Amino acid sequence: MMVQEKIRPAKVIGPLGEALTIDSLPPPETTRWVVRRKAEVVAAVNGGLLSVDEVCDRYKLTVEEFAGWQRAIDRSGMPGLRVTRIQHYRTLYERQQKY
Repeated sequence: MMVQEKIRPAKVIGPLGEALTIDSLPPPETTRWVVRRKAEVVAAVNGGLLSVDEVCDRYKLTVEEFAGWQRAIDRSGMPGLRVTRIQHYRTLYERQQKY
């Protein structure tokens, strides 16, 4: 019987255009999440380098927290990941949905 393994890329393109590998991702003990680090982790998942479950286990995140990062990038790009701007972008997005 043949076991099907997931084929993963060795590297993906990060949010700033650089190549990301497993080794170049933020370390698992990261507790201070700046915009660039969040965007790198989201890019790794979107590129297939890691799965959502692996990211949540590796960084001790909830699925909801990670999904929030993905939504923020989809809606507003990297600036949407700034904690100080979340309410601004949320209001802007809600206004756009009305029209």
